Amino acid sequence: MRSPADLKKEIESRLKKYLSRDKTGIRHELLKLFLEIKSLRVAEIYENLKGRYTTSYHSIASMVGIIASKIGILHVRKDKDNVNTQYELKEQYKDIVTKLVDPA
Repeated sequence: MRSPADLKKEIESRLKKYLSRDKTGIRHELLKLFLEIKSLRVAEIYENLKGRYTTSYHSIASMVGIIASKIGILHVRKDKDNVNTQYELKEQYKDIVTKLVDPA
């Protein structure tokens, strides 16, 4: 069983790898949105990013899915009909995300 500190190190390592493959900066911007706005839907993220990046709704949904499932830093909240899925950054990972996307 991993300790919370070991788990946090693993999450940070996964997130660093994920962000290292960010050629355009869109992954950094997506994570900054989660730092600024508590709870978001894929449609809201897409609307925010589509003017600054050449992207599609499906690519945004894919990025959010990877961050939620493989990296594990997003909390997923679905309504009973699975129509409106809300994502929010887990509180315990805000410091890691802040450090990696805004290192200034």
